Amino acid sequence: MRPITRKFAYGVVGLGVLLLALGAVPSLLGSGDPYYLLAEPTADDGPAYNLTAEGTDDLTQRRFQYFVSATNATDGRSEPYREGPIGLKESFSHSPFDELESFRGFAPENATTDETVFVEFEGERYRVEVVRGDSS
Repeated sequence: MRPITRKFAYGVVGLGVLLLALGAVPSLLGSGDPYYLLAEPTADDGPAYNLTAEGTDDLTQRRFQYFVSATNATDGRSEPYREGPIGLKESFSHSPFDELESFRGFAPENATTDETVFVEFEGERYRVEVVRGDSS
């Protein structure tokens, strides 16, 4: 193999390893207080984003993992999410903020406020927001 071809091959392999590391490292980073997606059942009437109409449960669980974990939790909080120390993690990982923005983007106009969105899921209506702080 020619030296230039060998160097190119090493460069491609090195680039691949670097990209894999960038995908894995942000999930390990985390600092500060955790953020949670809070999904509180509510009896309020009015418009809401109908998440049940999205499709299969498997797709919903993968796309809205924080929301589904919040609806399954006894305290209504999702698994914790911690921001990265220099903003690197937010660019490469899925967060509760992403899910809340997705709900806002598809919800009827009257189903959102500055900080909350009303979501209907499996026959239950939830008031959804991102909260910061300890799990206690």
